[in-house]
Amino acid sequence: MPKQALRDAIVRQLQTELDLLTQAALATHAEATDEENKAEDKYDTRGLEASYLAHGQSKAAEEAAQAVAQFTALPLRDFSPGEPISLGALVRLEGRDRSRYFIGPRAGGMEVMDGGDPVLVITPQSPLGRQLMGRKQGDTLQLELGGQRSEFTVASVA
Repeated sequence: MPKQALRDAIVRQLQTELDLLTQAALATHAEATDEENKAEDKYDTRGLEASYLAHGQSKAAEEAAQAVAQFTALPLRDFSPGEPISLGALVRLEGRDRSRYFIGPRAGGMEVMDGGDPVLVITPQSPLGRQLMGRKQGDTLQLELGGQRSEFTVASVA
């Protein structure tokens, strides 16, 4: 899958998440302001709890909207073999197993499928992202996975 299609799949997945979060926040806000949730006495906190939940859902929706905007604006380019890994790189590691990672501005942990193979979005701030940033094709690195140290090679940077 070309990088543009990969980014489009990430944006679609983030947009779906944003739509769900927005709907949930609106529904919870409506519940929080509903007349039936008006406190009947000083110990009745249903309305207050619903407003806290609505606020949290609104913040999550805001984060998802920012992720959509940042991925949409992310310039995509091809990396040459000797060029260091940076934001927008699609990295393939080989070692104990093969894995592919897309270095994105947000949404770390999101997984998208590329022809049946998973591509994991990671951020430069994540532990793996920090280790990959600045590396080049052919570099080796030690990663701790499941309590075991394993050696991986940067097989490609696209």
